[in-house]
Amino acid sequence: MANEHSELHERAEHGAAGNSNAPVTITLAILAVLVAVVSLLDRRSHAQELLLQVKSTDQWAQYQAKDLRERSYEVFLDQLSVLSLADQAHARDLKAKYQSEIERYHKELADIMTAAGQSEAGQKLNEQRGNRFDLGEVLIEAAFVICAITLLTRKRIYWLCGLALGLVGLVIAATAFLIR
Repeated sequence: MANEHSELHERAEHGAAGNSNAPVTITLAILAVLVAVVSLLDRRSHAQELLLQVKSTDQWAQYQAKDLRERSYEVFLDQLSVLSLADQAHARDLKAKYQSEIERYHKELADIMTAAGQSEAGQKLNEQRGNRFDLGEVLIEAAFVICAITLLTRKRIYWLCGLALGLVGLVIAATAFLIR
């Protein structure tokens, strides 16, 4: 009976010591979830950045194609004015047609330039957000590792440092939403 009592007492002490790791374990679980969430936001931000970069590149390619077409129409008009055509009415009709095309392309070029600028601005915004998510993710991962050291060393200072670092990482990641 005395052996059972001392054995129960040892188990109770060991159980109480085991429970002291509960806050650290919960912190690790929370940090793991935060890493997953910030990582997902980071990937989405960088994917949106790439999408806008491709869109901007396409818009500039379209701009160049239309600009080239506009220039070729201008050259055609110049050549048309130099040549003496037998049918002057036809020449005037061609000049009017190509002049209106040049004006249309000129307006389209301005619209494309504006759209490309907006895509580039959106790309930069997503790049800045992604950078904040990257830094936040790294700090939260480091906090996870530091908190895990607590389980090995049983020193509370590692847990507190991990909590502080995790909080800093979370704040940095959250500031990505403030970028406009």
